[in-house]
Amino acid sequence: MKNVLVIGGAGYVGSHACKALARAGCTPVTFDDLSTGHDWAVQWGPFERGSILEPTSLDRVLKKYDPAAVMHFASRISVGESVQKPEEYYEVNVTGSVNVLEAMHRHGCRSIVFSSSAAVYAGTGDALLAETAPLAPANPYGHTKHLVEQLLSEYGDDHGFRAIALRYFNAAGADPDGEIGEDHEPETHLIPLAIKAALGLEPGLSIFGDDYPTPDGTCVRDYVHMNDLARAHVLAMERLEFEGGVDFINIGGGDGRTVREVIEAVKKVSGRDFPVSVAARRAGDAVRLVADIARAEKVLGWRPEQSDLTTVVETAWAWHAKHHGGA
Repeated sequence: MKNVLVIGGAGYVGSHACKALARAGCTPVTFDDLSTGHDWAVQWGPFERGSILEPTSLDRVLKKYDPAAVMHFASRISVGESVQKPEEYYEVNVTGSVNVLEAMHRHGCRSIVFSSSAAVYAGTGDALLAETAPLAPANPYGHTKHLVEQLLSEYGDDHGFRAIALRYFNAAGADPDGEIGEDHEPETHLIPLAIKAALGLEPGLSIFGDDYPTPDGTCVRDYVHMNDLARAHVLAMERLEFEGGVDFINIGGGDGRTVREVIEAVKKVSGRDFPVSVAARRAGDAVRLVADIARAEKVLGWRPEQSDLTTVVETAWAWHAKHHGGA
């Protein structure tokens, strides 16, 4: 069984990728500082605690496990916070990624699947966003992802790295087996916030702006289920085994939903009502981000299988109801 180093493997997306890797016959080695991840999420391989801001700890784990490939998930992820604390985002997301790439280069590991984001796009207009759409990040978080994508291209040219950056849209839902799910503190994502309001763990839910040029005035987003997202990472890694170069591929559900539509789906699945208020627009939020996923199908043979909104919300509800208060 080949080792795959999963940086940020104790986090929401990384832990689902670890489970998918184990099912594919690999040994996922989780490397995480547990600043936002959880030790209980490490269930499918060894755990090594360390930070991407500490090159010596990266050297240690690469030397110990000699991985065939790296999956890199570790980053700061809140758009709103990135506007308030841009220096922290550039340090962790960019400097940390440079450390990862340099450590890989030192140890002769040159295959990496990178967790990028739809935040690299401008996110305006009605068209689906293809990989050829203009890259115009609206916030520091998006800028950091764009910068790392550029680094991947440079390492591909200069050092022969093989890399795929998966630009995923809104990661959502939970493991249908109930073993892992979303648990951020503080929580900033819409679906878990709505579910916590339905569970009575929050007094209500705020919508950030209802005057956008969309059908109901709220932002439009594309939701992709965690199982679909994890499967895409495994397919990307497998492609790197026989395909060189650096590529950028959208991973999304291919279907846009407004904030209000998501809230109504949570109310329907949970059978519970909760207060919803409208707050001011949030700095850095794009109007509409919906993926054109044709390239993912062409290059990876991937299409979403569980990313319809009902399945996403049902699996997320089951996870939160079980782990955060009971239904």
